Amino acid sequence: MRNCNYFKFLEHTADVYVEVCATTLEKAFELAAKAMFEVMTDTSRVEPLREYVVVDQGFDLENALYRWLEDLLIEYGRSGTVFSEFKVDYVRAEEGGYVFRGRALGEPFNPEKHEPRVEVKAVTYSQMEVLNLGDYWVLRFVLDI
Repeated sequence: MRNCNYFKFLEHTADVYVEVCATTLEKAFELAAKAMFEVMTDTSRVEPLREYVVVDQGFDLENALYRWLEDLLIEYGRSGTVFSEFKVDYVRAEEGGYVFRGRALGEPFNPEKHEPRVEVKAVTYSQMEVLNLGDYWVLRFVLDI
């Protein structure tokens, strides 16, 4: 089995292009969320003081990934909470698509404590891929900044 639990930023002209590799789809979703918040702040300085639960669905895996990231981004916009820890309990096929449940832990953004980086405006479908490569998953997506 390939050891590939990571995310990295790929070259892109204007936005942030993310690649995630993980041994499970759930871990891939967790790393995708971590990458998105790492764009906005140094997540190592964010304490897991507040839990936010996401239960949602997508009509396919790309839409499920989009919805997971979008739900977290909406919560950031609503409450100002930045997240540093993520746990996806499941992503599974059901009639009509995929359902997922995940949790994000974080705290309200504080400019005196948290490094302000680049704000993510939106998750996009541009160059989005969700690939099952046997022993591992690869996700790629672009964040609009």
